[in-house]
Amino acid sequence: MAEGFTKKTGVTSSHWGAFEVDVEGNRIVATRPFSQDPHPTTIPDILPAAVHHHTRVLRPAIRRGWLEGRDRKGRGTDTFVDLPWDEALDIAATEIERVRKTHGNEAIFGGSYGWSSAGRFHHAQSQVHRFLNTIGGYVASFGSYSTGCAQAIMPHVFGVNFLNLVYDHQDSWETICEHTETLVMFGGINPKNAQVSMGGITEHETAGWFDRFVQKGMRCINIGPQRTDAPTGCDWLALRPASDTALMLALAYVLEDEGLTDTKFLSRCTVGFERFRPYLMGQVDGQPKTPDWASPLCGVDAEAIRSLARRMARTRTLITVAWSLQRGQHGEQPYWMSAVLAAMLGQIGLPGGGVGYGYGAIGGVGKSLVGLKGMTLSQHQNPVRTVIPVARIGDMLRNPGLPYDFNGKRAPYPDIRLIYWAGGNPFHHHQDLNSLHEAWQKPETIIVNEPWWTATAKRADIVFPATTPYEREDIGRTTLDDYLFYMPQMIPPVGEARDDYDIFTGLACRIGCEDAYTEGRRAQEWIEHLYADYRHSAARQGVDIPDLETLKKRNWVRLPIQIEGPNRTLFAPFREDPDGAPLTTPSGKIEIFSQTIAGFGYDDCPGHPVWLPPEEWLGTASAAFPLHLVSPQPGDKLHSQMESALADVAGARPVEIVIHPDAASQRGIQSGDLVRVFNARGACRARAVVSDDIGPGVVSLPTGAWFGDPGLNIDPHGNPNVLTLDVGTSRLGQGCSAHTALVEVTRL
Repeated sequence: MAEGFTKKTGVTSSHWGAFEVDVEGNRIVATRPFSQDPHPTTIPDILPAAVHHHTRVLRPAIRRGWLEGRDRKGRGTDTFVDLPWDEALDIAATEIERVRKTHGNEAIFGGSYGWSSAGRFHHAQSQVHRFLNTIGGYVASFGSYSTGCAQAIMPHVFGVNFLNLVYDHQDSWETICEHTETLVMFGGINPKNAQVSMGGITEHETAGWFDRFVQKGMRCINIGPQRTDAPTGCDWLALRPASDTALMLALAYVLEDEGLTDTKFLSRCTVGFERFRPYLMGQVDGQPKTPDWASPLCGVDAEAIRSLARRMARTRTLITVAWSLQRGQHGEQPYWMSAVLAAMLGQIGLPGGGVGYGYGAIGGVGKSLVGLKGMTLSQHQNPVRTVIPVARIGDMLRNPGLPYDFNGKRAPYPDIRLIYWAGGNPFHHHQDLNSLHEAWQKPETIIVNEPWWTATAKRADIVFPATTPYEREDIGRTTLDDYLFYMPQMIPPVGEARDDYDIFTGLACRIGCEDAYTEGRRAQEWIEHLYADYRHSAARQGVDIPDLETLKKRNWVRLPIQIEGPNRTLFAPFREDPDGAPLTTPSGKIEIFSQTIAGFGYDDCPGHPVWLPPEEWLGTASAAFPLHLVSPQPGDKLHSQMESALADVAGARPVEIVIHPDAASQRGIQSGDLVRVFNARGACRARAVVSDDIGPGVVSLPTGAWFGDPGLNIDPHGNPNVLTLDVGTSRLGQGCSAHTALVEVTRL
């Protein structure tokens, strides 16, 4: 038994919140909810099994085919050879240097998704990017699978970085509760998704706010394919997937047709309505965007559309838009159109009115806090200027040198010879995984730092065992939360696992840039350094932070940074004085028509919002593939983390797929049946749940199952991304199109 790890209890933080951890010897044996969390998540329950699971990577490993002959074709099927740390690091450093000297740093792709730890220093994304920048740079990625499309389109509309808008400027829950009379939720607001957040969310309070909304008498309307996308007490309009833009256009038509448009607001605060209106009213294409036109497209009764538009005009209305709407082909359109609809109502800049994005997508959106900065490890500057949209990784690997369009620019895909991935599992996030598996065979070398043998680790050439957050010390802090945590090392590293920092230090030493990477500091010294900067920055903002030794003794503190009462209204200064507080769009105003976008000449994203049906949706359903698949976030984990242990607990269960009673009856399917979900791209197993909480013709299969081995004709675990379409949202956003997929379901 290691000295110092006998029996103890401590609190730590994670992306799904804080929790207590019980340790006996060298093992985590139990977890309990954090005392300050009003609605604690059950995700930590699986932690003891996951941390000590047999799928942990225990020592450095190199794929046999690559080690013996640099073979690329065995990724996913080959065996691995365990090596001592020094030998494995020597091989990896030599290979990195070979690629740099032969092909240049533009041949290296630095992959990471940032969700591996809530700790501020041991943040895999910062570590891998810092290392690669220290050795000359790498091809980076833009955006995320969650919001990449929105990150591209919304600056053209509002002139604001989308994530800054979401996290720092939207109306708080207090403001909504005080002022909003009608809450119109496109895609819902789901407390399940709000279980997690970048850097962690300590108090899970989304569901509690909806209890207050209902008690107050606020009308909350969930518009989307699943009733369960919003809490109990909300009305539900069962909308066909991918038809949100059609419904928004019909609502806008009613406003304009019945004289309910706020023309004064449009004149003061927007540009381009005169370019958009002829399309809305049918003067451009001969088709007025009436409720009768939209009803068969979106599945909502025409009179219900008219009634909703009138209510939105006569009450203080907040339109909220889930991140899921832009994760589909033409995902730019509902995001842009939601802004236009809110502008026509004239309530942008009023407390509890206008439009908001991502409430419920992650925890912390809607909290109003003093924004403390700092405690971020510098990634250094990247000398390589090549950047690709994150959801186009498969295209990049398949088509080196092929020109592609993105947000007004045209460039060739880089020729990637080496991938270094740390902190993430692209074989969870990406679409059309069978196609990605084939593309993944093309680079000469793939190196991965990973605690578990995920699908990505199995498809690597060199795998370094990385510690989990419970095997090292760190500081837990995020701008979306008002808690600060010392995250103690709970257990010694499992097997021969090392921190990412130590792995990259070993590589930097061999390449000759250790001083530039470490700046002469060990991990503990970095934590002390970053924390001291954080305290100093907070003091300048008038916030007292305890010293590090005090925090270690207390384990956690709640910071006095929450802003009480209704506050912070999005675009209020702009509404008050559009000329004196202009937006950073070319016009300084909200752009209903964008001359910039029009100048790109994209037929899949013209100069104002339009209805563009995707390739696959219920409007193009066939007898072969008649059902529209949506793939929401899972409720029992963060992305795919700890999935192997969850599968053990449930008997290697496939994921549950929700199907409407009519579709189930037609196929002889009952709840509990094993089913095959398939289309031309792939197939997976799932377990049916028959429910009228989902719209007719729609099935819902959550993400998160580990992708199975190649060569199988059916993925056994239920990964929906064997079915999804890997195309960009448009040439403007090039985001992921996960919700653009038609499938069939049959009993097994």
